[in-house]
Amino acid sequence: MIEARRLHILRAVADHRTVTAAAAALYLTPSAVSQQLAALEQETGHRLVERGAKGVRLTPAGEILLSHTNAVLAQLERAEAELAAYGSGEAGTVTVASFATGIALVVAPALARLAASAPGIRIRVQDAEGDASLPMVLDRQVDVAVAVEYRGAPAADDPRLTHVSLYAEPFDAVVPVAHRLADAEVVPLAELAKDTWIGPYPGNPCHDVVVLACESAGFQPRLAHSSDDFRAVVSLAAADAGVALVPRSALHGTDLTGVVVRPVDGVAPTRRVFAAVRRGAEEHPLIRPVLDALGEASRA
Repeated sequence: MIEARRLHILRAVADHRTVTAAAAALYLTPSAVSQQLAALEQETGHRLVERGAKGVRLTPAGEILLSHTNAVLAQLERAEAELAAYGSGEAGTVTVASFATGIALVVAPALARLAASAPGIRIRVQDAEGDASLPMVLDRQVDVAVAVEYRGAPAADDPRLTHVSLYAEPFDAVVPVAHRLADAEVVPLAELAKDTWIGPYPGNPCHDVVVLACESAGFQPRLAHSSDDFRAVVSLAAADAGVALVPRSALHGTDLTGVVVRPVDGVAPTRRVFAAVRRGAEEHPLIRPVLDALGEASRA
């Protein structure tokens, strides 16, 4: 009989590619992870992982078991949801990880709605970028992630996760007031090909949006300054340190002295935001109201 707990460890090793990283995500020791993998190999009668200089990879037998693992763990999530519903499930804690603007736009308003509609549900919020929050959901560190689409992100049909679309917003061009395009009604991105750029660090989903938009305009942005805080990005632009693309909502409440904000000519680069939970958990009586409240907040 295969233990589900060991399947969860197998998936974590497949996701993180090293025993050490998987152990850290699961709050276990590397030796404990290795012992559980060895026990799983004994249960199945197959070698499931191979260790190399660059980490761990699954064997063909491991890949077969992983394909079933996603379905098994999703079904267990559904079982937990039904049992919680049977026991009423009207009180409990749900942990939500979200990037800062998502907290302001949808998570905080959702909390206010839940306080009135489901007072028994307590929400714990953690600030985390989208590339960090999705692994946190898969590793059961949080229940819900509010994340942004980015290159390398799990696809909407990923068997491990259920996606709920929330909102999409354009990026605007931010240039210094003395910039040659400051008086333009719209800014063609190709006209900024030779400028110095300010933007988020690689790994931040917004970094991908900026780079892809510039690549579509025919150039690679020359990123000289990096910050994941858009207030800092705008301040650097005001100091004539470069130009930037910033999500429109991130400009709300930001001091825009010294810069000009203009829409991008043509199809604007867009940040697409969604909520994600482990597949099968979407109907859990604690999680369903949270997803509904996030959806209502995004539509409002």
